[in-house]
Amino acid sequence: MSQLSEIAASVGALLKETGQSISVAESSCGGLISAALVAIPGASDYYVGGSVIYTRVAQRGLLLVPDVAMEGMRASSEPYAQLNARTTRQSLNTVWGLAETGASGPTGNRYGDNYGHACIAVAGPIEKAITVETGDPDREANMWVFAERAFALLEECIRESRQ
Repeated sequence: MSQLSEIAASVGALLKETGQSISVAESSCGGLISAALVAIPGASDYYVGGSVIYTRVAQRGLLLVPDVAMEGMRASSEPYAQLNARTTRQSLNTVWGLAETGASGPTGNRYGDNYGHACIAVAGPIEKAITVETGDPDREANMWVFAERAFALLEECIRESRQ
């Protein structure tokens, strides 16, 4: 996990320095984002919790997102990632919420996205969402890329909020 350890440590240090907290709702990363955060000594100073929201059933049951909130929205999109980031932030009462949703591969998803597609969102004092397209069918490689991009977006938002 050394690739993620460096950026997770950087994000963790920023969160500690500012006294801020984070919660995570990830999907195609399968817990990799949370694992990288928790692997850093002192993670309990900033990491409140996380969940793997792999299906709509999990989103409904773990994040308590009602069906009405999903009307007109599809999974694996920036609005969906933003909804999950906001919901995990609110549910766990953290300063920051980070969410990822996508199709890691080797095939695309049922919504028409190709493998290597992910949407990542940050909710907090700064809110942003991005779409990542690797074009690579390698499932594990995509999971690592998605997690790295999630940390980069989170770090950008934290730094921007301090200006």
